[in-house]
Amino acid sequence: MDKKLSTEPYKGTRDFYPEDMAVERYIFDTWAKVAESFGFERYDASILEPSELYRSKGAENEELVNEQTYTFVDRGEREVTLRPEMTPTVARMVAGKRRELSFPVRWYSIPNLFRYERPQRGRLREHWQLNCDMFGVDDVASDIEMIALGYRILLAFGASPKMFEIRVNDRTWLKLQLSDYGLSEEQMKAMLTLIDKRDKIDDFDEEAEKIAGKKVSLDFTTPNPEHRLMQVIEGLKALGIENVVISPSTVRGFSYYTGTIFEFFDTASENNRSLLGGGRYDNLTALFGGDPVSGVGFGMGDVTMRDFLETHSLLTKDVKTTAPTLAILPLDATHNLAAEVLAEEFRSAGVRTAVDLSDRKVGKKLSAASDAGVAYVIVLGEDEAASRSYALKNLGTGDETKGSAEELAKHIAR
Repeated sequence: MDKKLSTEPYKGTRDFYPEDMAVERYIFDTWAKVAESFGFERYDASILEPSELYRSKGAENEELVNEQTYTFVDRGEREVTLRPEMTPTVARMVAGKRRELSFPVRWYSIPNLFRYERPQRGRLREHWQLNCDMFGVDDVASDIEMIALGYRILLAFGASPKMFEIRVNDRTWLKLQLSDYGLSEEQMKAMLTLIDKRDKIDDFDEEAEKIAGKKVSLDFTTPNPEHRLMQVIEGLKALGIENVVISPSTVRGFSYYTGTIFEFFDTASENNRSLLGGGRYDNLTALFGGDPVSGVGFGMGDVTMRDFLETHSLLTKDVKTTAPTLAILPLDATHNLAAEVLAEEFRSAGVRTAVDLSDRKVGKKLSAASDAGVAYVIVLGEDEAASRSYALKNLGTGDETKGSAEELAKHIAR
């Protein structure tokens, strides 16, 4: 006997049934609406990229490609990677059109991304992510705007500032403190990685000494008021954003960050994790030749976004399935074609309309329409088909309105 195929999706990926897709669309639509309210324009690109795009920054990215990506050789003997992140792609696109673009550029995208890693809460092998980036502005106001955008996105979902904390840091500040120790580039990377784990380990000082070959003393107190990091915090306060803290152990995993870095953390104990992360990267486009174009941006994943919404019970409103507005219920199969003709009249008038073609009794059809979130129904029998006068029932109130298809379509639109 042949082995039965599994009904489960590939490990680390998800199926989106209509009720799940309704949540996904709600997340995507809210992301897009807020990003566009800040003047960001939407872009996209292929999920396939040459693997060299991710290998270009040395050993760190070599490990990313070799161990954490879906990478293969295509039939043309080219090494290809399913994109694990979007920032290198947008940097490539900006570099390719730098002479034609009018800076500053504000772009956003909602790509699906792939990482070959162990699935766990908040992290899967495939996910979708809001990416927002601004290119061509060095001023601290651009850092402030990007953080404010992330803040406004969470508020648009109904979150309050007490539900999350904005952690900010600056790689320039960190590297300045490390500069006196004469560290090599590899030692510097190792030290930044260690600082990123500072709050999770007990032997930070010992590990830092091992990396540097000498005792390391770092000052994680507040930098002077002239430092860019303090300007970011003061700028956010001017915008009414107060849930901001300096977080010296926030380093971010990618080495291309050069200045301001930030993460948004859920403050709920049951979901105390990063929701959004990003920062300033001023040299990334230089990989493609020419003068570098400064950039600042962030990414926010759909998996962690949904976890946040569920943790704080924020999915109870504004989340609708794609149920039709109107369902036409033929009394029996002999009226199915007439129902399809009638449905076309309503669709032409802009009413989302479905026909129940099942062989269920009309009472069961009514129940099914109600369960699906349909707003109105019309039962179609011999009399209705002959007279072309129909009874429109509002499933929410129980009220009935009689009239022609044209009249009823206007009634629905009111």
